Amino acid sequence: LLGPEITTVPRATFDAVFRAIPENAADALLVPVENSLAGSVVRVYDLMLENQLTITAETILPIELNLIAVPGASLDQIKTVSSHPMALAQCERFFAQHPRYKRVPAEDTAGSVREVLGRGDKISAAIAGRRAADYYRGVILAEKIQDNSENFTRFVLLRRESDAAAIAPTADARKMSVAMQLAHRPGALLAALEPFARHNINLRKIESRPIHGQPWAYSFILEIEADKPELLDAALAEARKSTNDLRVLGLYAAAKTDPARSTAK
Repeated sequence: LLGPEITTVPRATFDAVFRAIPENAADALLVPVENSLAGSVVRVYDLMLENQLTITAETILPIELNLIAVPGASLDQIKTVSSHPMALAQCERFFAQHPRYKRVPAEDTAGSVREVLGRGDKISAAIAGRRAADYYRGVILAEKIQDNSENFTRFVLLRRESDAAAIAPTADARKMSVAMQLAHRPGALLAALEPFARHNINLRKIESRPIHGQPWAYSFILEIEADKPELLDAALAEARKSTNDLRVLGLYAAAKTDPARSTAK
């Protein structure tokens, strides 16, 4: 998204990632919002609502999982396998074929490879993408062990609102994320969505998240797309009349799912 010259700033948790900009440790954030198998990353949605950041781009990475160990290790020697819990859960068939392997949850996929390679023992392995094996100089004992080949994760790039405003939208920026709060009355959601239908705008996703501090009140996050950006503006103007609050989270180009790309996870 930003080219090879950027410096990445790893953070252990989503909350720590969102603190990176106010702490002046980063200029932008790249966070996962949705996996094609596991669904939405709800903590990220909550943090986007809590912070005044703008989505400026998105990308989709195919998730390819491999069993990685130290050089010289073999499948017969392995006793424990570590990775992020979601990655472990996406390799059920592999573990059924190797029932003696003990699963060890870790904070993330690449980090589990770093720890295994750092210990240097031949009885431990980790599950991650090929990039992690190359970076930490491990060997792949089994490749593409994920249960489903149609496994993709969508990430969004977030910037400060002031920084995002200085970036002119590209010609293909026709996708928009919107957060809105509705009144508690019959037909409120229908009234808020009708303007998008009238302007021939495609509703690609709708997500509801509880509003912290307001029990049983919810924000609705929409992902919408139009052939012409001006249609989005017209629909938003009408939708604002039927909502208590409406905030545009970003206007950006929709990412294309490309199975040929390799994952850097």
